[in-house]
Amino acid sequence: MEYVRLGKSGLQVSRLCLGMMTYGDPAWREWVLTEEQGRPFVQRAIEAGINFFDTADVYSDGVSEQITGRLLAEFAKREDVVIATKVFFPHTETPNRGGLSRKHIFAAIDRSLKNLNTDYVDLYQIHRWDHNTPVEETMEALHDVVKAGKARYIGGGSTEAWVFARAQYTADLHGWTRFVSMQHHYNLLHREEEREMIPQCIDMGVGLMPWSPLARGILAGTRTREGAQTLRAETDTLMAQRYTRELDYEIVDEVKAVATELGVSAAQVALAWLLHKPGITAPIIGASKPYHLDDALAAVTLKLDASHIARLEACYQPQLPKY
Repeated sequence: MEYVRLGKSGLQVSRLCLGMMTYGDPAWREWVLTEEQGRPFVQRAIEAGINFFDTADVYSDGVSEQITGRLLAEFAKREDVVIATKVFFPHTETPNRGGLSRKHIFAAIDRSLKNLNTDYVDLYQIHRWDHNTPVEETMEALHDVVKAGKARYIGGGSTEAWVFARAQYTADLHGWTRFVSMQHHYNLLHREEEREMIPQCIDMGVGLMPWSPLARGILAGTRTREGAQTLRAETDTLMAQRYTRELDYEIVDEVKAVATELGVSAAQVALAWLLHKPGITAPIIGASKPYHLDDALAAVTLKLDASHIARLEACYQPQLPKY
């Protein structure tokens, strides 16, 4: 496994981050695996050298965080893993149970720490930006979370580039903690972040952590022109909302063609493309079958030449950003 610094921070993370949304309560999403089903994936990830694990308070309404805490404690020492979680989405419709207000951030970090059974998280991220709360309130609250020892670093989440720039400027203006990372929507089917967010983060020294690197599995073949091929593809409504163009399947066809030439899987090619892109620290991968992890690990060392990358990118056309 390769390790890199997360942005300009001193934190070293593996080139892959295991997304823990897959493990939780199947009542939350039909395709979610239970703790027992998820155990071998976490064990395999740690044995392979992955030290970076990402969850969120909203995944399975906190059950994902609980499972993350238990499984990491079972297979690793706390100081050897980097635990990331997120705040923003509400758990209920009750006022103050969502967003990035000072009240909610303080309540959410305590809930996450209890779920994870740890004294601190390494990376506390905003899941989305809260346009209804003053930027000063959010950034000061996140700074206070760090100063209280409950988080070591803070990270951004999908939003407009100008909003992220304003948040960083506000932190600098007041001497508060800056974001060291950005978790954003980026894959071969959605490259809008190349316009502003990625260049901006590179300039700021912010590490990039793409979510949905395989476009919710479409780049690996979970849904084709003929229809869904897996339970998640059948039941994941966001998949159909975000990836609906015939052009998407044309890009997938090219991914498969390159994969065939190289004698590897389509998933390996799509992940390797991301790992070749400037500024990318660690794509957040999901794994519900053993070969998912095998493909991701193989992608770290898979080399694509300039002609491969040009072919993979040739079909893309601009679209509206999808957060």
